[in-house]
Amino acid sequence: MAVDISSHPLIEFRTVTKVYGSGEAEVRALAGVDLLVERGAFVAIMGPSGSGKSTAMNIMGCLDVPSSGEYLFQGVPTRELDQDERALLRRHMLGFVFQGFNLLARTTAIENVALPLIYRGMPEDERRRRSLHALEQVGLADRAQHTPAKLSGGQQQRVAIARAIVTSPIVLLADEPTGNLDTSISREIMNIITRLNRDEGLTVIMVTHEEDIAAYARRVIRFVDGKIESDRQQEPAGVL
Repeated sequence: MAVDISSHPLIEFRTVTKVYGSGEAEVRALAGVDLLVERGAFVAIMGPSGSGKSTAMNIMGCLDVPSSGEYLFQGVPTRELDQDERALLRRHMLGFVFQGFNLLARTTAIENVALPLIYRGMPEDERRRRSLHALEQVGLADRAQHTPAKLSGGQQQRVAIARAIVTSPIVLLADEPTGNLDTSISREIMNIITRLNRDEGLTVIMVTHEEDIAAYARRVIRFVDGKIESDRQQEPAGVL
């Protein structure tokens, strides 16, 4: 029977645990987490080092799997997916932005953005059109032919965001997206991410340790010792 995705949360954790090691070396990164994220949400995940926030994001991104419990994506239990199917989910449904920009040094901005489309086997003309549109969305169409060495840190992160959204994902997973940037550039990046959420309907889940960055989200979840300590809604910071 087909799953009616419209009737399910976008992301759901059901008593998810994640354990690394065994015996005296055992580390319980997640200790029975229940969590729902609806479509169109903008969620900031916070917590001290070792709290489980990055482990939770890795599971959401199908980069890791729970030790027990269930992770459902659009109502589908991801434990039923094999490795290739999880890769397809990442490729078609998820976009990733990391603290390190992870751009190819000798490749132009537009070529970096086009990489996920190459993996899809998309024709070159269509790749170029979509990649240029993604760069326009982050205000970098005029830097399309620049290599990373000719771009500032903020511009490099904008290219990384363009690469994450060029496949039209439904979720953007951002892990410390402003961690390498100064305050003014961080605001620029967060304004872009906020516009993508507000205007494009992109669901955003962001790990951050910075309160001023979490202020852009509409929901803040705090992890402590592998559990959710608090989960609250808030009025987000405005887009400039």
